[in-house]
Amino acid sequence: MAGLIQERRLDVFVDSYAFAFIESWDAELPVEFPDGFDTGVFVNAFPGRVDVCSAGNTHTAAVTVQVWGETPPAEDGSAWEAQGEAGFESLSGDVAVWTPALGRTDDLIELGGKGSWRIRVSCTGRTKVAALRESEDPVVGVERYLVQFFPGS
Repeated sequence: MAGLIQERRLDVFVDSYAFAFIESWDAELPVEFPDGFDTGVFVNAFPGRVDVCSAGNTHTAAVTVQVWGETPPAEDGSAWEAQGEAGFESLSGDVAVWTPALGRTDDLIELGGKGSWRIRVSCTGRTKVAALRESEDPVVGVERYLVQFFPGS
């Protein structure tokens, strides 16, 4: 069984259907967030950056982030409305969470080492959060994510 190194729960403000995981040393990335963001792609990778497309325009998503020492067990696909995976290169070993409106947030994920990583993103609550797009009440925790970082090849 793969070893879980750390797990954190984050409340991520989503706006313009987007949030991203970006290499902490972001000054020299070739594509700045949200440039190139595509609402038709659930998980979209750029050098040092992985975009996640939400089903809701503006809300707060519940995001559980895990860092694994090796490939984690596969998630049961029937429990999730969307899943995606991408490669991620880290120069610093740290990953920042970004949103279009807030830019870089205070949330920092410590991978425990630089180099090649994989990121697997699973999401549920997409249908419900999409139905609440016009809500005037705050939408919090309806869309839920499991984001797993693990060493890549």
